[in-house]
Amino acid sequence: MISLAAGTKVYLASRPVSMRLGFDGLAALVRPTFAAEPYSGHVFLFRSRSGNYLKALHWDGSGLALYAKRLERGRFIWPPLVDDGVVLTPAQFALLVEAMDWRRTVAPAAPRVPMQM
Repeated sequence: MISLAAGTKVYLASRPVSMRLGFDGLAALVRPTFAAEPYSGHVFLFRSRSGNYLKALHWDGSGLALYAKRLERGRFIWPPLVDDGVVLTPAQFALLVEAMDWRRTVAPAAPRVPMQM
């Protein structure tokens, strides 16, 4: 699992890409897809056509790191296909990587402050 520093954004490419791409190929897709810098420290997620494989590209300060996960059964829950990418929260990212439906997750309401009488 990738540990995310405060302020780190998670960009998800909603269009499938070839999973044969490595560091350089995925880094080259970051600028046109997200209008972001691949060496910014943010996480960039790419999906396979079948939907059961993802790759995450991340600059960790000393070099690019590439993480991959393939599900043996089922598929990841992906947003609808659009031309641009989607920005996920760190919590949505964690749920996506665990193959849980991150779209239905709702943050709990803030606790009520007791009233003084």
